[in-house]
Formats: sequence, C-alpha cells, structure tokens
Amino acid sequence: MVRKIRPVNNPLLRLLSSIRTQRNLIIAAITSSILNKIFDLAPPVLIGLSVDVVVREQSSWLASIGFSTVPSQLGILALLSFVIWTAESLFEYLYGVLWRNLAQSTQHNLRIRAYEHLQKLEMAFFESDSTGRLMSILNDDINQLERFLDHGANQILQLIITVLAVGGAMAFMAPGIALLAFLPIPLILWGSINFQEKLAPRYREVRERAGDLAARISNNLGGMLTIKSFATESWELERLRIDSDSYRKSNKRAIKLSAGFIPLIRFAILFAFLAILLVGGLETWEGNLAVGTYSFLVFITQRLLWPLTTLGNTLDEYQRSMASTNRVLDLIDTPITISSGLRKLNPKDVLGEIQFKNVNFHYKGRSKILRNFDLTIPKGSTIGIVGATGSGKSTLVKLLLRLYPISDGEIRLDGRSIDSFCLKDLRRSIALVSQDVYLFHGTVGENISYGNEKASNQEIYKAAELAEASSFIKDLPHGYQTLVGERGQRLSGGQRQRIALARAILKDAPILILDEATAAVDNETEAAIQRSLEKITANRTTIVIAHRLSTVRHADQIIVLDKGKIIESGSHESLLKSSHAYKQLWRVQAGVRENEFLKL
Repeated sequence: MVRKIRPVNNPLLRLLSSIRTQRNLIIAAITSSILNKIFDLAPPVLIGLSVDVVVREQSSWLASIGFSTVPSQLGILALLSFVIWTAESLFEYLYGVLWRNLAQSTQHNLRIRAYEHLQKLEMAFFESDSTGRLMSILNDDINQLERFLDHGANQILQLIITVLAVGGAMAFMAPGIALLAFLPIPLILWGSINFQEKLAPRYREVRERAGDLAARISNNLGGMLTIKSFATESWELERLRIDSDSYRKSNKRAIKLSAGFIPLIRFAILFAFLAILLVGGLETWEGNLAVGTYSFLVFITQRLLWPLTTLGNTLDEYQRSMASTNRVLDLIDTPITISSGLRKLNPKDVLGEIQFKNVNFHYKGRSKILRNFDLTIPKGSTIGIVGATGSGKSTLVKLLLRLYPISDGEIRLDGRSIDSFCLKDLRRSIALVSQDVYLFHGTVGENISYGNEKASNQEIYKAAELAEASSFIKDLPHGYQTLVGERGQRLSGGQRQRIALARAILKDAPILILDEATAAVDNETEAAIQRSLEKITANRTTIVIAHRLSTVRHADQIIVLDKGKIIESGSHESLLKSSHAYKQLWRVQAGVRENEFLKL
C-alpha cells in the first residue's frame, strides 16, 4: 500500500534539512571537490603557457612577470606542474574520503531515524502497510541515497565548478570565441531540465514497484509452509514473475528515456568544438589571437563541454536517489498518533487496578467493536475473558498496551489515565504472552531474557521451570544455548509458547496478560502450566484470555464477551448455575451429556 503523507516537496531540500547536523563534514567535502576541480582545470593553462613560451620566447607572458629566459620559464612551468598535480591528487583523496564518510554516516543516521520512528507508530500502520515495502525503504532506498552521495553529489558539484571557472576564463581571454562554446549550453540545460521532469515520476514508479516486489518475496518466504502444503509453488512463482516483470518494465521505461540524453549532448559538444576549432584557428592564422591562447581554448573547450556527457548518468542517479529520499523521509514524517505521556511510572509502585470507562473503539475501515465498554479489574485479582472469535477479547489487551488509540472514553491504571503515563513505563508494567508467539533468532536463553539483559542464568532457569519449559529445554542439543531459528521455527508451537511464558515471568511485571497462552500446548502441559500459574499470578493483576474454559475456571471473575459487550460475569461455579452463554460453552467443551451436566 502506498502511503501519501503530503504533497512531495523538493527532495534535495528535504535531504539537506535532514543532514544539517553534519554541516562541517559537508563543507569539508564541498571544499575538497572545488579545489580538486580547480587544480584539475589547470593543465590546459600550463599547455597554453608552454606553447606561448616556445613560440614567443622572451616575449611570452611568463617573461613579462620576470622569467626572462626560456629555461627559467620552462623550469617554473615544471615546478607549477608538480605542485598542481600533487594538490589535485591530495584533494581527490580528501573528497573521496569525505563524500564517502558523509554517505556512510547519512545512510546510517537515516536508517536509525526511520527505524526509531517506525517503532513509535501505532499497530494500525503495520496492518495497513507491507513488511516488504518497509524493508525496501530501510534497505534499498537508503542504499540508493548512499550511492548518490558516494559519487553523484561530487560529480554535480564539479560540473558546476567546471562551467563557471572555464566559462569565466574563456570569456575573459576571447569573448567572441567563448560565445561559440556557450551556445550549446542553453540546449543542454533545457534538455537536462526536461529529462529531469520526465524522469522523476518514472523513478518514483520504479521505487514503488521495487517495494511491491520486496513485499511479495517477504510474504512468500514467511509463508513457505502454507505454499508447500497447498502445492501452490507454480501459482506463487507466476505472481512473483508478474511483480518482477512490472519492476523490470518500469525500469525499462526510465532507462529508455535517460539513455537518449547523452547522444543529444554529444552533438551539442561537437558543434561547439568545431566552431572553436575553425573560428579560433582562423583568428590565430590572421594574427588576431595568440597561439598559446588558441591552444588553451581548444583544450579547455573539451574540458568545459565533455563532462556534460556524464550529466545524463548523473541526473539518472540523482533522480533515483531523490525518489528514494522522498520515500525514506515520508516514512520519517508519518504522524505518530499515539504520543507518550509525561508521568513517570515505576513498575514496582503499580498496584494493578484497571478500569475501562465508557470505552469506544473500532479498527480503521470496520464497524465499532467496543461500545461504551465498562470494566473494573481489582488489583491483584485474576480475571478470565472468554467469548467467540471477534468479540473483542484481544482488543482490550491492545488498548491497555496503547497499541491503538481509543475513540472515546478512558482507561485507567490505579486511578490515573494510561494516556498520562510514559509509554515505555506503562508497557514495562505489563507482561504479555500473546497467542501469536514471536521468538527472535538467537538462543533459548536469549529469548527468555529478552528485554531483561541483566537477568542471571539462575533467574532464567527459574522462569523456565515456572513455565514448565525446563524439561524440554534440557533435552535440546545445546540446552539454553540452542538456537531457536528465525521466528523460533526449530521449536514446536507448544515449546515456543512456554518460552514466551517464561519470558513474561522473568519480566516480573505487576500486570500479567495471557492471551491464549495455552492454546498450542497439550492437556498435560496445560495442567502443568495451570499449577504454575497459581504461583505466577500471586500478588499481581492477571488477565487470562482463553477459548479453553479450563484455563480460566479458577479465575476470581470470568466475563463473557459478545460483540464488544459483557453479557455475563461471575465465578466459574456461579456462571454454571445461572448463566446461559458460559454454560453452553462449558457443555460443548466438556463433552458431557445433558443429565450429567445438570449435576455439576
């Protein structure tokens, strides 16, 4: 999905604004490029002076400033040549180092800024965007910008210096002939601007197609099990071929336009070179122009106009990088809808009383899921939440964690609105074991201690024991040092869930949320986890969301949700006696006959 944040401003100005903190590095790189180009343009001047010395001898320009003999004039030219070549090489080295350092620091800073901002965005952003597109921005687009700063910025700068310096020298020495060299420049500039305007939208399209392709590859690699189990390899290959072909065709359209630029420039250069060759030669032959000046003009015309042939490639690289710049900065400029509060919250001071007061909420593009929702969870209590899929159970957890902004109403923690708390402090006070367990690539021990780097081995072992995970961990090839693989793919669903539970236990937060925490475990393991939950939930507020009613039967209170509303509440025993919905759910799951059920 393409997210249009605002009308695109000048990408170069946006880029300069974003890297203004590196002003000194930019100035040093620009200065080195300018000095390098000035010394690079000096050899044609030396050639002109050499010809002047050989032809005019004691009447040469060098003789007029004190070097009367030809040997002394040639000696000073040799010395100047050594100094100029040395200086040119030195500043070429410096601008190479400085521009590359600028490119590296810029890509590093932008990637960190973009990722830092990405982490602050609400979950709705990630649900409406694709992982592949975001990866394309954080990698491909930032690398494209790096490549431009490596070479393209220096090329553009030196091209400008060449035109100004050489054009000024030619205009000073031979205004009439210089005009012939300048005639093609308006055509070149017009062509450059015209090509730039036409290339910009084409390269924006190229970057969007690159994002689509990355999204397809990312989705397919993540869903490889599904692809194989449904035997849809050929279909997915065809869909990838279509996306890849769209990327190829968009690149082809951009290349077709950019490739036509250089031939146009070559003919413009040929016209100027022939004009100076003929007109300048005739002026010299007639004695109206010095031989040294004519030699300088012939050489310098080449130096003035020939670099313009690279303008097409430079503009091509510039447009690619500016399209990437806009995508990166658009991501950074994406508004943050969930802002952190200012009130500090120490998890050790949290009592754990939670109140939902007249809460209304709906996901973007969907009907309202919570309507004037009210619920009070006493501190230190365990509450079970059950209901059909889509009834709003997990939504309550997401709102409590402030993963989504509520439409109306208020959620309070210990009598204060959760919006007022520092967001990090609030989330540090809540330990979540989600139904969709995510393990990071690393060892079992690293995943258990995730977010708690200071945890000792003994604390990790204890958390694993409470989560009924220690026995299977010990059977792994390397125990707690066993790599779990990407997303924990080397472990079973139940093993992943128990590690996630151990991770939440180690966090030792005053509020514990179990969102289908026993959904992927067998009955024996569930019973073991239930026993350990009696210890885990002591002295903390616990919210248990479950489809399995056996998971919540010992909760202090059970609420039954239906379409975002509480339709029943009470203890397990009271609900079996007086309720309808909960009783029906229990009967279905218990699998007992009606007359046996009534005896419960």
